Amino acid sequence: MLISQLFDPVALAIVGGGTLLATVLRAPARDAVRAVSALRVLFRRPFGADALLDQVAAQARIAKRHGIVALDRSVIADPDVAAAVAAIVDGQPAREVEALIHYRRQSRVERHVAAADVWSGAAEAAPAMGMVGTLIGLAGMFANMSDPKAIGGAMAIALLATLYGALLANLILMPICHRLRAAGRIEAFERARIEAPLVALALRETPRHQLQSVA
Repeated sequence: MLISQLFDPVALAIVGGGTLLATVLRAPARDAVRAVSALRVLFRRPFGADALLDQVAAQARIAKRHGIVALDRSVIADPDVAAAVAAIVDGQPAREVEALIHYRRQSRVERHVAAADVWSGAAEAAPAMGMVGTLIGLAGMFANMSDPKAIGGAMAIALLATLYGALLANLILMPICHRLRAAGRIEAFERARIEAPLVALALRETPRHQLQSVA
């Protein structure tokens, strides 16, 4: 009985629709799409670089045994590691490989931040939309002072809209934002561990690759 009393489709539409509209208007479409796609991160284990470090070590052993050109046939799923290995195979200097890795890691961090900011903006908008619903309900009350039934419905919109805005912001949207930011920080830290082995591989193999090219 209490649940049915706390449900009002008009108030829910005002808060939910208003929050969605405000979020879409304030965020670029690309960031909004990324924010929705980022929800998959919430159901995964935190990112770990151990498997990538093992793969980089394996690539280093292959390069030492068969030459750096042999890495061109390697299948690497991670795009950042694949780009770095491709740069090493192409004979790029170690400083350029390092810059490439840093740039791709920073770009990934920026994408994570942008996705989390979309959810943060939605959490900011939800209570405001709740207040909008409250004002709409109050306006309905004052416009129907002679009809007790209409006053009750308008009062329900006024009260429940504020409730929906607070619950939506604090129990759904803001927790999503915080969890995405935490996942982004973990991934940024873990990916920083990959940089040194790849740069070391570039330092070791680039001079040898250049000598092979000259020969």
